[in-house]
Amino acid sequence: MQRFAELLDRLVLTPSRNGKLKLIADYFRAVPDPERGWALAALTGELDIRSVKPAMLRDLMLDRMDEVLFGYSYDYVGDLAETIALVWPAPHDGTGPLRNDVPSLSEVIGTLEGATRIEGPKLVAEWLDRLDSSGRYALLKLVTGQLRVGASSRLAKQALADFGGKDITEIEEMWHGLDAPYLALFDWLEGRADKPVSAARSPFRPVMLSQPLEEPDYGRIDPDHYAAEWKWDGIRVQATCEAGVRRLYSRTGDDISAAFPDLAEAMEFEGSIDGELLVARPGGGGEPLLDPHGSVLRDDIVVGTFSDLQQRLNRKSVSLAVQRKHPVFLRVYDLLQDGADDLRALPFRERRERLDRFMTKLEPTRFDVSPFIPFQTFDDLARARSHPPHAVIEGLMLKRWDSAYVPGRPKGPWFKWKQDPHVIDAVLMYAQRGHGKRSSFYSDYTFGVWTGPEGAGELVPVGKAYFGFTDAELKQLDKYVRDHTTERFGPVRSVRATRDEGLVLEIAFEGLQRSPRHKSGVAMRFPRVSRLRWDKPAAEADRLETLQRMLPA
Repeated sequence: MQRFAELLDRLVLTPSRNGKLKLIADYFRAVPDPERGWALAALTGELDIRSVKPAMLRDLMLDRMDEVLFGYSYDYVGDLAETIALVWPAPHDGTGPLRNDVPSLSEVIGTLEGATRIEGPKLVAEWLDRLDSSGRYALLKLVTGQLRVGASSRLAKQALADFGGKDITEIEEMWHGLDAPYLALFDWLEGRADKPVSAARSPFRPVMLSQPLEEPDYGRIDPDHYAAEWKWDGIRVQATCEAGVRRLYSRTGDDISAAFPDLAEAMEFEGSIDGELLVARPGGGGEPLLDPHGSVLRDDIVVGTFSDLQQRLNRKSVSLAVQRKHPVFLRVYDLLQDGADDLRALPFRERRERLDRFMTKLEPTRFDVSPFIPFQTFDDLARARSHPPHAVIEGLMLKRWDSAYVPGRPKGPWFKWKQDPHVIDAVLMYAQRGHGKRSSFYSDYTFGVWTGPEGAGELVPVGKAYFGFTDAELKQLDKYVRDHTTERFGPVRSVRATRDEGLVLEIAFEGLQRSPRHKSGVAMRFPRVSRLRWDKPAAEADRLETLQRMLPA
């Protein structure tokens, strides 16, 4: 446990990706089985400890500390695990943490997997008494599954590949057939055994990604060499079905099938398809479902916004009510596996011809083909990009007709040409503490624009951003928030924002949509701070009408 605690501490304090990769790979070299395997499971989110939940940990703390004092501490630190780790009292017998009595990862995980929800918190309390603050932090992060140390599942897999001198695609393709603590995997990586034979049915096939289209490449794009499609505003997924096992994967290889049982139920095929997951909401305008030839399939079902799709994301289960309100379908781009045939080495043109035939067997209300955009010149594409027919489109995809399906992001075969971001000037209204290494900074910012009569209006919130600024700018923003706070609401501060005094933020965002859930009536897609406008008076920030004019008809 102590080495795992040291790893988490160093990951939090290491900003660079390469630095994090080296830390994890070095940990795998230094730590024996099965400890390193359980650490890998924690880093990749494969652990599911059900006997302990965050609310139980809070109750443990309130048995040992005044509720008001704990509330102030939590407000200042901003992270539950870190707060408890720092303020947990030493045992009443005065012995304090005992490093020679530190539990191992195997002990913690094995014991908690067999514990009830009554036993789990008691076990955690006993271990907290035996650990120092760093060990307590690691233990609490482990049992809640909320590491937040800047290391994604794919980063951990890349570190594993670096450690063993393998290609990450080999690990990703076998991953869902492996079980923690991954003894056979480490034996292979260290050269003591042959490559494990994946037991996974419907394995993940690492996705092919595109490069942003830049001006030097404009001249390469012509209809003889490239096909053009719309870039839909959903999430990229892979639907795979083999011998009755149905799995829906995110682009990073995470199994998200549980959040979309309605789509999984319709996956009655043998193969693997690549596409964009979208919400099909009843009526009300939008882009209708199309058949593979571009004809309207059903005019009572239209493509919903990304905001609609967010109601389904990151859930372990979804109620029938949510499924009915936000039904999903897959707009298919590519065919990777057709029965027993692996098609990834074939040219894109041949894969799409096979895909058109493959799609005739699928339920049309759950699967359709992304249609091509006809063009003769690059100017035709530029016009299409500037005037997409629907708000759920965020640009163009350009793919070479002769391109094989290659994992990763090769240069040249596929390009994405997104629309230019929208930009507005807004006023900072609220700030909230961040998490992890940002827990002592006010780094999450709510901003608004003016509405009401000119010269006498009020600010209405239109979005929230927590990236786009440098570390130096973060310190400036944090100081501004502290110096101009007018009210406090737990971890949130209200910032002075009037026509005469306020900080203007230049906000860039990818798209805009109507939203009855927000007071302003609008919701932004991917907002971020692009510039701090210290020079601009708050009264000159944009008005709500400016955003309303950006809304699609």
